[in-house]
Amino acid sequence: MDLVPLIDLIGEPQTALVGGLLLGLAFGVFAQRSRYCTRSAVLAVMGESDLKPFATWAAGFAAAILAVQALIGAEMIDVSETRFFSTAQSLSGALVGGLLFGAGMVLARGCVSRLLVLGASGNLRGVFSIAIIAVTGLATYSGVLVPLRDGIGGLWNTASIGGNNLLAHAGLERWAGIALGAVLAVVALGLALKSRLSVWRLFGGVMIGLTVAAGWYFTWQLSTQVFEPIQAESLSFIRPLATTGELALEGGFGGLDQGVLIGAILGAFVAALLSGEFRIATFAEPGTPSIWRYAAGSVLMGFGGILAVGCTVGAGLTGGSVLAVSSLLGLASMIAGAALTQLALKSVTREPSASAAIMAAE
Repeated sequence: MDLVPLIDLIGEPQTALVGGLLLGLAFGVFAQRSRYCTRSAVLAVMGESDLKPFATWAAGFAAAILAVQALIGAEMIDVSETRFFSTAQSLSGALVGGLLFGAGMVLARGCVSRLLVLGASGNLRGVFSIAIIAVTGLATYSGVLVPLRDGIGGLWNTASIGGNNLLAHAGLERWAGIALGAVLAVVALGLALKSRLSVWRLFGGVMIGLTVAAGWYFTWQLSTQVFEPIQAESLSFIRPLATTGELALEGGFGGLDQGVLIGAILGAFVAALLSGEFRIATFAEPGTPSIWRYAAGSVLMGFGGILAVGCTVGAGLTGGSVLAVSSLLGLASMIAGAALTQLALKSVTREPSASAAIMAAE
C-alpha cells in the first residue's frame, strides 16, 4: 500500500484522518446492521436470550484474531513495537478497569461502540451516555482522575510476569496464533449454525473483525511511510472520545482517532436510515430504567475503559487480536463485570428479560 502520494498531497495527520474515516465508516455500517454488541453476547451466554448476539460477537472476535495473526505470520505487519509490547502494560488496570467497564455497560445497556451506534441511529439515551463517557474518559485520560488511574494502574504490570505476549508465555511459535484463530473461526461458524444466525448478520460480524485487521494493516503501512514516527494501532472508541475532547480544548488537529469516531457515527447513521431503523428513542419510553442508572454506567465505562487501556473493541478486538495478555485479561474482566452486574440487578430489581432489555436498548 503506497500512501506516499496521498501523504504528499494532504499531509501525514490528514492521511491518518482519512484512513480512520474509512475504517470507521465500515465499522459503523456493519455494527449497525449486525447489531454487534458485547453486552448482548454476555447476556445470551447467561441464557437470557437466544444465542444470536453471542454468535455475532464470536464471528467478529474469531475473524479479528485469525486475520491479524495471518498478517503477522506473513510479515505484512509487525506489532512488536506497538504499545502492547514495547512498554509494560497495566494488569491491575485491565482487571479493575475491565470489571468497572463491564458493570457500566450493563447499567447503561450497551458498551461504548454499541451506544455510539445507537446514538447515531436516533437513540437519545445513547447520545446522553456517550457524552458522559467522553467527559469521564477525558478526566481519566488527562484530567483530574489521572492520579486515581495511575494509582490503580501502577499496582501490577506485565513486566512482573515477563511480558505481554501470550504466545511467548505459552512457549509457542507464530503459527499457533493462526491455528488459534482458525479454531475460533470453526467454533464461531458452529455457533452461527446452531443459533440459525442469518448469513448477513454473520457476514456483518466477520466484517467487524476484518475492519480491525484492516486498521492494523493501514496504520502499520502508514508508520513505515511517514517522516514523524508513529505506532501501529487499530480501532478503539474510548480513546477517541477522550482524545477528541482534549483536541477540542486545545484546538489541535485530529488524526486516526477522530477519523474512526466520525466515520463510525456517519456509517451507523446512514445504515440506520437506509434500513428504515432510524428512530428517535428517549428516556420517556415504557420500561426504560432511570437516567441516573445510565449516568452511573457511563461514568464507570469512561473511567474503566481508560484504566483498562481500551473498550470492548480497543482491548477486546484490537488488543485481543495480537494476543496481548493485558487486553485479554481486560476483556475477560469486562465479561465478568457484566455478568456479575446483571445477576445483581436481577436479584434486587425486576429487571426485564435480556431479550426485552436488548430490544429496549435498540
